Amino acid sequence: MTSISRLSGITAIALGAALSMTAGLALAGEKVISADQISKALQPKSLTRGLSAGTPQVDTAAQAKEAKFIDSLRNRSTRSLSLGEREEVAQLAATKPKIDLEIRFDYNSAEIAKTSVQAVQELGKALSDPSLKGSTFVVAGHTDAIGGDDYNQGLSERRADTIKRYLTEKFGINGSDLVTVGYGETKLKDANAPLDPANRRVQVVNMDVSKTAAK
Repeated sequence: MTSISRLSGITAIALGAALSMTAGLALAGEKVISADQISKALQPKSLTRGLSAGTPQVDTAAQAKEAKFIDSLRNRSTRSLSLGEREEVAQLAATKPKIDLEIRFDYNSAEIAKTSVQAVQELGKALSDPSLKGSTFVVAGHTDAIGGDDYNQGLSERRADTIKRYLTEKFGINGSDLVTVGYGETKLKDANAPLDPANRRVQVVNMDVSKTAAK
């Protein structure tokens, strides 16, 4: 073997090793959140009515108003929600049990990527947990900042609808218990890196006020 041949052989081996290592790191980074982890993250926080110091007080009037608003969103199409309604959902969701799931979709599409099917299946298993049965969940779609505002808004809505359809068809989740909303690029997970793939996500929020009521 000539020196050039030996060098080419060594280069090929080194390149192959580098590619194998890169592939391994990529696979290691795609950690799927288990159904148990999702279920625990979405468990409602119980509030106890009482007069002792440090005990959370329940505002039943505000709670009733919140329940009425959430109920008004049931069976609504994702696109029918106004900007004001989307913002109100976001404000309420800020105080609720929630989890961000990195569910990938095919490029320029609302179809779930094959690599993310397991993640959606874990979500379906979690929402089938008896402890969460009957709760109302918001399924919020988010995009990164690539593309125009209107396009990203529509894409996030279609992707949220895709998740809802999968959960109802594959796991029998009651469609009226899933409120879908799209936020486009308006609520980036990492505002300092608007193009980062981490911004392309689906957030699931347990909105059921009845289960957080005083006991």
